[in-house]
Amino acid sequence: MFFRKPADTNRNKEDEAVAEPSSLAKIRARIESTDLPSYAAEAAHKELGKLEKTDPSVAEYTVGINYIDMLLDLPWRVSSPGNFDLQRAQKVLDSKHCGLLQVKQRILEFLAAKTLRGNVQPHILIVDDEEIARSNMQHVLLKDGYHCLTAVNGVSALEIMNKSDIDLVITDLKMDRMDGIELLGHITRQFPETQVIMVTGFATVNSAVEALKKGAAHYLGKPVNLDELRKTVKEVLEQKRTVDLGRGPILCFTGPPGTGKTSVGRAIAESLHRNFVRVSVAGLRDEAELRGHRRTYVGAMPGRVLTELKRTGVNNPVFMLDELDKIGQDFRGDPASVLLEVLDPEQNNKYVDHYLDIPFDLSNIMFMATANDLSKLPGPLLDRMEVIAFSGYTQHEKLMIAQQFVIPRQLRETGLNRHDITFSDEAVSRIINDYTRESGVRNLEREIANVCRKIALLKLAPEKGSNVTNVDAEVIVSLLGPRKIYREAAEGKDRVGITIGLVWSESGGEIISIETAKMVGNGGLMLTGSLGEVLQESAQTALSLIRSRAGEFSVSQDLFKEWDIHIHIPAGSISKDGPSAGITIFAALLSLLTGRPARCTVAMTGEMTLSGRILPISGIREKILAAQRAGIPLVLVPEANRDEVLALPKDVTAGLEVKMVKNADEVIDLVLI
Repeated sequence: MFFRKPADTNRNKEDEAVAEPSSLAKIRARIESTDLPSYAAEAAHKELGKLEKTDPSVAEYTVGINYIDMLLDLPWRVSSPGNFDLQRAQKVLDSKHCGLLQVKQRILEFLAAKTLRGNVQPHILIVDDEEIARSNMQHVLLKDGYHCLTAVNGVSALEIMNKSDIDLVITDLKMDRMDGIELLGHITRQFPETQVIMVTGFATVNSAVEALKKGAAHYLGKPVNLDELRKTVKEVLEQKRTVDLGRGPILCFTGPPGTGKTSVGRAIAESLHRNFVRVSVAGLRDEAELRGHRRTYVGAMPGRVLTELKRTGVNNPVFMLDELDKIGQDFRGDPASVLLEVLDPEQNNKYVDHYLDIPFDLSNIMFMATANDLSKLPGPLLDRMEVIAFSGYTQHEKLMIAQQFVIPRQLRETGLNRHDITFSDEAVSRIINDYTRESGVRNLEREIANVCRKIALLKLAPEKGSNVTNVDAEVIVSLLGPRKIYREAAEGKDRVGITIGLVWSESGGEIISIETAKMVGNGGLMLTGSLGEVLQESAQTALSLIRSRAGEFSVSQDLFKEWDIHIHIPAGSISKDGPSAGITIFAALLSLLTGRPARCTVAMTGEMTLSGRILPISGIREKILAAQRAGIPLVLVPEANRDEVLALPKDVTAGLEVKMVKNADEVIDLVLI
């Protein structure tokens, strides 16, 4: 009987033992070669020390390896240079989007402030008790274009810093009255944004480590190598400039769907030569998706923020949080509360992911967000952002967008030659008016894509019809069928007790009809249509005004005792609320009680007080655009909104007559026949 020699087994174990330390040695070498912050390097070495004592067969070993890989893959100090060229930014925004003039103006203002901030001449303070050393360093740095001040000790330096804005302090370590370490402590407490470079002839490892731990950006020994000084100053100031340019207000784009909020964010990133990151938080319910999981089990992962930074490889991308108003909340936490730290410039420089468990600086990132309805955002989160409203497009703007962007893109995607097929303006206008009714252009693009697909089918199957090259209004009807949108208001009839109002929703401006009816009863008021508290109070206020002035309005007081009144807003499955339907309800009730028909060619918006005064409202542009789309020729708005109405572009009010009203008496003759 033959037996296997035990030496073979031992040799295999020895081979495995030799191979394993080799892999850990590679990890150690990678840690040493990666430019990590001191606390990140310390965490990596600590985890590596645990791995050296852990059996590779256990699950914790793989968790440790993944953690170190994550540490080393994050862009701790890697930034993209960017390009704050306003002319280029203007060209990119104009080439990608039509209209949105106010939005583009605000973005260019934002970039202009960043550009000026980046072009400011840096101010450097040189602190040294040796006049020769101060003079040499000042002479070299002045030649490089920096503005330099000098001080003989720490006390004089603090006096200068209290009077001037200093970007960088170059200080000696050993000085009278206040040494460099003490000065460094004062600077980090009183002027945290000012960088410090330590220079001393007593350079030791311990003094260097102490200075760096207390916040110094760099450490140089004496005698100072002037070339090395110039290089170090340039690197420190460039890093500070990158951080300063990354900071600023968090822009939140709000407006109806399909108005280009996300694509504007992408265009901003392109104009700045920055990486673009888009993370949709719609329906996000687990805060661990953003902040990460703690490393207590094998499936632990970092949050979406750090994962996207690892993927892009830079720490200063343009980072867009899309659909912020649709974020969820349940027993797994409140993701919106995590964003309070992520979006706050005062906190996100030390953002802690649960998986990473050490701070990561997010202050270099240019954060943006999009939302359709700001009312669904928590107040503290909304307070951290600067809101930029995206209004709906006018018909002229939609026509330009379709001809310049949508039609060429859809022809290309359906394989058609854009030079062989043309869409007339009448055809596009027919699609806009008869087949879509929206503030944005999303449905317009769908209908144009539908037309292009049908043309492609005709091209490949000529027996089904002629080959289309010129798309006009008649071709649109033949391809898309009967019109889908009817202008109920413009094509309706004047009726008693029914008026038309203008409202704002998260999908843009809309028209609604207020319907009223009376029936035998005992003076009750019935409200239906899923009305909120504000709308219910508006209805009660309008009825009380009419009752208090019944004689002036020629309304019999017996009506309020012998009849019940019913107020209804159609589409009862949709909840409605808002402070802008007061005059619409008032006109409908007065029409019902006096028997005077209300004009179907008049739409109105405005809140009314118990005395009949009409108060200003918001969303004027969206509401007027809704009236324009519905074909209503006359719009009534509060007099208090006059300045806003006069500032509207001509194409917004094209085909409309906008009248400003101060009180309820002015509304009566304009609405009732």
